[in-house]
Amino acid sequence: MNTDELIAALSRSVEPIDRQLINRRMTIALAMAVVVAIGIVLIALGVRTDLRAPRAIIFMSLKLAFAIGTVGGASYYLARLMRPGGERRASVVSAALPFAATLLLAAVSLGGAPKSHWDKMVMGDEWLECLISIPVIAIVPFAVVIWTVKNNAAPTSLVRAAAISGLIAGGASAVGYALHCTDDSLPFVALWYGGTIAICTIVGALLGPRMLRW
Repeated sequence: MNTDELIAALSRSVEPIDRQLINRRMTIALAMAVVVAIGIVLIALGVRTDLRAPRAIIFMSLKLAFAIGTVGGASYYLARLMRPGGERRASVVSAALPFAATLLLAAVSLGGAPKSHWDKMVMGDEWLECLISIPVIAIVPFAVVIWTVKNNAAPTSLVRAAAISGLIAGGASAVGYALHCTDDSLPFVALWYGGTIAICTIVGALLGPRMLRW
């Protein structure tokens, strides 16, 4: 058998590739991660009790927008990292935009408030609960995202893919936690939501490469 015959023989059994299969499975994984995070919050912490007040709804919506934006931006980034060599075509801008926007709004909020209020605006009443809850709730969403990446994709930059998986898990956890949290100041959200999501990202970068190894 010469080379042309070998190529012809190999090509006879080739089936068309479903290019959207990875995206569909990752979409399902993201939905599961968010639903699991919300479920944990509903069971373990409960929804804030002041949602009849318009102010509470507005600020909860801002926190949800930040958390959902984090999941969406990171997912767009991960969609490129999931393919071999995809890290060369991926930009971290989409994942960083929600953090940059929240930090800007937090700075504006602090700038318009008396300095005597800054400590309360930054620390709030629930910083410790936030510091513990978001990383703990993120454990199951992280497992869901990592499992999906490992079984449906082939990233070649394992640290970056794992870090972004942790970022998505932290964002999904923040979606759930925002339904419970009553600390509404933007500096609090920027520091404690952003900080705990960053912790999830670092932990993902440390643990994920072993889980994603081919």
